[in-house]
Amino acid sequence: MERYRRVEKIGGGAYGEVYKAKDLQTNEFVGLKKIKIDTEDEGIPSTALREISILRELQHPNIVELKDCILNEGRIYLVFELVDQDLKKFLNSHSGHVDSNVQKSLMFQCLKGVEFCHSHGVMHRDMKPQNILVSRGGTLKLADFGLARAFFPSTSTLDT
Repeated sequence: MERYRRVEKIGGGAYGEVYKAKDLQTNEFVGLKKIKIDTEDEGIPSTALREISILRELQHPNIVELKDCILNEGRIYLVFELVDQDLKKFLNSHSGHVDSNVQKSLMFQCLKGVEFCHSHGVMHRDMKPQNILVSRGGTLKLADFGLARAFFPSTSTLDT
């Protein structure tokens, strides 16, 4: 963990806390999700294991990039690319009035991300504005795959 220096807390919830951090090797800012491990009961939370395994498989411009996973002092740290804000904050910053071209672009990017997930046998299952990230440049990324499920589409007679 000496590679990363926490700058500020940017989110939190039942899963743990998310920080903006600086990667001291590359000088880039990253998102650092801290997850506490319950060593007495169940060990590593299933949501963390699920998120790690799924995000290692899903590499797409509209899905947040998992850069690293670190086990340190009874905690798991997930290192993500840093994206400026979530969709809820983005909409609030625009007072709900977003240009129609921006709306179309965000919807298209969201659908491309969902399409990629589904084509790779993953269902997100927790789509909400707080789990959709938007960069200053207008790039949308799906995030928080802790409740996601892997599925394998069956071949049926409806497909023909």
